[in-house]
Amino acid sequence: MDSKLTLKLDNGVIERAKMYAKEQNISLSKLIENYLDALTKGNAGKAEVSPLVESLTGVVKLKEGAENRKYIDYLSNKYN
Repeated sequence: MDSKLTLKLDNGVIERAKMYAKEQNISLSKLIENYLDALTKGNAGKAEVSPLVESLTGVVKLKEGAENRKYIDYLSNKYN
């Protein structure tokens, strides 16, 4: 069942959202509904790892060293 909702948003945000929705060939209501749905699900923000990517985990072994450790730490911070 659909319900009506009134929101107060900045005019600039509304205009940009309308343009984005039009570019995606989706209504603004559906865009917001999809966003809120994804946001409120238990696994929101967590990407699923495909079996292929999972199988490649740990394939490349880096030599231990200060530079490699810095790079590993950088990647860990960036993607976690």
